[in-house]
Amino acid sequence: MRFGDKMKELASKAGEKAQDWGEKGIQASKELVSKAGAKAQNLGERGVLIMEIKQLEGQVQKLVCQLGSAVYQALVERRDRSIGPDAPEIKEILRELASLRESIEKKTAELEDRKE
Repeated sequence: MRFGDKMKELASKAGEKAQDWGEKGIQASKELVSKAGAKAQNLGERGVLIMEIKQLEGQVQKLVCQLGSAVYQALVERRDRSIGPDAPEIKEILRELASLRESIEKKTAELEDRKE
């Protein structure tokens, strides 16, 4: 085989290798973009869950204040001898608190499921 023919063969093989590397690079880039997109979506969903949990916790704090106020009114302002969980104003607040706690637990579990 002549020198010129060998050079053509080497150039052809080099071109094939370069094309193969290029295709592999493009495929790797596509996979990376896909993974990055999925990760960004997961992070966004986790952020929304964290915000929802914080909002629910804020609602819990407001209800705890309402509960304290209702107990204070019963014991100090109305001079009731005692107040229990079956008192109408207390019962409703406790029901709402239980519902919020359940929502917080569900959202927290969902957040844990989304951890990587």
